[in-house]
Amino acid sequence: MPRYDYRCRACGSTFELNRPMAQAGDRAVCPSGHDDTVKLLSTVAVTGRASGAPAARPAGGAGGCCGGGCCGG
Repeated sequence: MPRYDYRCRACGSTFELNRPMAQAGDRAVCPSGHDDTVKLLSTVAVTGRASGAPAARPAGGAGGCCGGGCCGG
């Protein structure tokens, strides 16, 4: 279930609510009981790699190259 962040305009507190996406636009009441709240824009951090994706190789230093440039040209 998604988590949404809110800020209360009356007391300034921020809080989170877990609710279904179908209720994302519903009004929220802050823990102090105020109903003048706004939903905050949340950011999502995505890390890692997809399963089955090849691992990244480090650049340079392999197969006859020294320091990233080919030697003896």
